[in-house]
Amino acid sequence: MPIEQQRVHVHLPGMPVRSRSKDHMVRRLDRQFEALGRLAPPARWAVTGLRRRRVAVFRIPLALTLIAGGFLAILPVFGLWMIPVGLMLLAVDVPLLRPTVTTFIIRARRRAELWRRRLRRRG
Repeated sequence: MPIEQQRVHVHLPGMPVRSRSKDHMVRRLDRQFEALGRLAPPARWAVTGLRRRRVAVFRIPLALTLIAGGFLAILPVFGLWMIPVGLMLLAVDVPLLRPTVTTFIIRARRRAELWRRRLRRRG
């Protein structure tokens, strides 16, 4: 098999073991953004606008600012919620982050659904 056709399987912590194509990871991240938009309809327009290609000039500094602001969670305006939001925005432009961020979103959505079910049973 020629060198160009060989796939290198490298496992990094937090990343899926199977190798995924770039298109697959982009579609997977897009599906998670759409699912989050369905959970929070008022935020859908912001998420849709920030995912456009021409907004990358603003998206990357905004993502880095959100991540940095998340570390200032002791202040009243800032919070830990800013770190995952910043990572999600950064994953749109940084392919290396896509598998990890997508996996995190999927797990967080599943966990939230379990909590909602438990609250419904109790109430």
